[in-house]
Amino acid sequence: MHHMANNAFASIRDFEDLLDYLRDREAGSAVLSSTRFCEILGIDTELLADLAKVPGSAAGPVSAWEGAQCFIRGTLRVLHAASDLNGDIERTVFWFRNEPLVPFGQETAERLVAKGRVDDVIRYVMSLDAGVVG
Repeated sequence: MHHMANNAFASIRDFEDLLDYLRDREAGSAVLSSTRFCEILGIDTELLADLAKVPGSAAGPVSAWEGAQCFIRGTLRVLHAASDLNGDIERTVFWFRNEPLVPFGQETAERLVAKGRVDDVIRYVMSLDAGVVG
């Protein structure tokens, strides 16, 4: 059962598919497409700019913003770790955006990544895997 009818997931079965989908063909494979990232997360570029702490004055496509690339990469690291646990990338994205994490004062993984706490979230996910929490 799916939480959202997000067509972006039609061709995405796992994390590798997700990475492939996000690579920006025009800008080169090292750049991740912020447009497709927003599509996957079900957010708009304004929210991405906010999460990635991109200044409102920043010009050019969102993909070009270093902060956006940094936030996208951090998000992907967390999604990769978490998708290894439940195997379903769509559910993982839903968890990332919506699930309040008790050890972090009910903040979502998304908000924690925005605060630069990628490694803390990954450690938390790994501890779930090890059955330490929950």
